[in-house]
Amino acid sequence: MDSQQLNVGLIGYGIAGAVFHAPLISTTPGLRLAAVVTSDPVRREQVAERHPQAALFADADALLAAAPELGLDLVVVASPNRTHVPLATAALRAGLPVVVDKPLAGTAAEGEQLAELARERGLLFSVFQNRRWDGDFRTVQQLVASGRLGRVNRFESRFERWRPELKGGWRELADPAEVGGVLYDLGAHLVDQALVLFGPAVRVYAEVDVRRDGAQTDDDSFLALTHADGTRSHLWMSATAGDLGPRFRVLGSAGAYVVHGLDGQEDALREGGTPADPEWGVCAPEHWGSFRAGEVVEPVATLPGSYQDYYAGLARALRGLGPVPVEAADAVAALRVLEAAQRSARTGQAVEL
Repeated sequence: MDSQQLNVGLIGYGIAGAVFHAPLISTTPGLRLAAVVTSDPVRREQVAERHPQAALFADADALLAAAPELGLDLVVVASPNRTHVPLATAALRAGLPVVVDKPLAGTAAEGEQLAELARERGLLFSVFQNRRWDGDFRTVQQLVASGRLGRVNRFESRFERWRPELKGGWRELADPAEVGGVLYDLGAHLVDQALVLFGPAVRVYAEVDVRRDGAQTDDDSFLALTHADGTRSHLWMSATAGDLGPRFRVLGSAGAYVVHGLDGQEDALREGGTPADPEWGVCAPEHWGSFRAGEVVEPVATLPGSYQDYYAGLARALRGLGPVPVEAADAVAALRVLEAAQRSARTGQAVEL
């Protein structure tokens, strides 16, 4: 491909499409948001206002039919979870590179089938795992790689929220085809981060619970992973936490790293910000974490968050200038862990991988 802009078609303009993908695509040099699929009248008006250059389509079939005319170079699937597999399959069969929002699929087998289809067609295929570019996670990566913490014995990671009332929507439906619940919604991020840091998991124990009145799917879950290198990851995901624990607590032989609060990029995107804004992703000193070793407590500057790096890397990969920023195999590995977590929760026993 040449140096001209690459045309991107976005399927879905809910939270994933409107808050994350559209702003990130439209502010990435070399990418152009050429088309958006949504049938919702209000969302269509929002697209027309925010991205007037983008053609609008009511369904994915219409977008794929128009792909040659639009000169599409990439399709991004940011629709509800139940549609990820059929829409990604259709786009790949149409000969188009594909990005799928997390979770890639409801099962590891489905995820592997998609990856194999992409390999057979020689097409780029990636999964949007934006939380790899959270500033606090990037800081943990740096601390682990530098050896400052020594050998990491336990990695604690939390996505906790206080939402005692149900919000409604497909994520809270009981039908397994919806791939709802916090295990797959938030756990897809937490498991991916743990595997990035410490490699494959060989053992999974999980507690997957439904706590709120009227809830149909899990809203309070815990996973304990044992990695092949001996590190243990303890992962919490909850919508019922009235008191939020540390985002990360990393315990090593030479000290610990502790940080509270969530990376601010999602909130900034929800408020209409983009990576083009000055000071994007910068964490204020009062929100930095700290290195701790007994009575020693030292602040650790949080690295800037950089969600824009995902699509910048993807643009390079589309031009043959580098690897995809997230491999499909990584998403399949995370799905195997989540499936093992479901089995563990049903039986009360740890599952060997």
